[in-house]
Amino acid sequence: MKLEARDVQCGWEEGKPTQRYINFSVENGQICCILGSNGCGKSTLLKTMLGLIRRQAGSITLDGKDIEKCNPKERARQLAYVSQAHQPPFSYRVRDVVLLGRTAQLGSRQPRPEDYYVADNALSDMGIYHLRNALYTDISGGELQLVMIARAIAQQPQIIVLDEPTAALDYGNAMRVIGKLRELAEMGYGVLLTTHSPDHAFMLDSNVLLLQKSKPMQFGRAVDIITEQNMRSAYGVDVETKEFISRDGEIVRMCAPVFRKAMREAEKGREAAKANADKAGTASGADLTEGGVDLDQGPQVPKSDGLAHLTGRED
Repeated sequence: MKLEARDVQCGWEEGKPTQRYINFSVENGQICCILGSNGCGKSTLLKTMLGLIRRQAGSITLDGKDIEKCNPKERARQLAYVSQAHQPPFSYRVRDVVLLGRTAQLGSRQPRPEDYYVADNALSDMGIYHLRNALYTDISGGELQLVMIARAIAQQPQIIVLDEPTAALDYGNAMRVIGKLRELAEMGYGVLLTTHSPDHAFMLDSNVLLLQKSKPMQFGRAVDIITEQNMRSAYGVDVETKEFISRDGEIVRMCAPVFRKAMREAEKGREAAKANADKAGTASGADLTEGGVDLDQGPQVPKSDGLAHLTGRED
């Protein structure tokens, strides 16, 4: 199964695209991370790829078929979507929440034993089978995100689409989610996600679609797209890309911000501002002195006069 965009333009307002000429694809066993700064159109593109927002130009195909010609039920059997934020409205059991992922398969019938089997397997795949009888409203944020991914797996789709799956998670839960996404690709699922962290793309050994405002998109392997120059252009910060060997013998890559350079530039800015202020102060002081009288302090009464002009006496 292949989800592909060709020369896509997308945006919420007709005639005002946030992104133009987007070309990329994701298929079974692959991971693609969409990177870019806030407001560049990552989530908008994701919803356009799912057919939730009508594209303004170009084509989006699912195994060669125009996605807008796929009915919702057909789409749901091929694509699963995990949204950016989810607040549990009711205190369902976790197993029942995951079972909702079977809706596209159930139609109008009631869940059968095989549907519960699929839901339980999805919970096991995410490592949260022990939570199956817990109330959905009582679990942690990280566990909740894993439940949402398990629900997506229960749909038995070909491709899972996630909008910032680690948003608002602490480091431990974020890494657990990233680890599970790697496992999903190894299981044969296609994975398409948005993220604010270039390091996630390195951890997932993924393809990267880099979006920038008013600049052409870039698509390719993470090691080729996540460069110091591209990160500076996309995010406005200086980084160094580092590579080392882990204790397990794997090559690990990461982006490290160059704080010292930023601090040096900030210090230079402060020194320049101080020099300009000193220069302006000297010029101002010269302007405020006329005929030996400091206009800031006003005219001075000679000490020898004392209070004579008030008492009528001279000492």
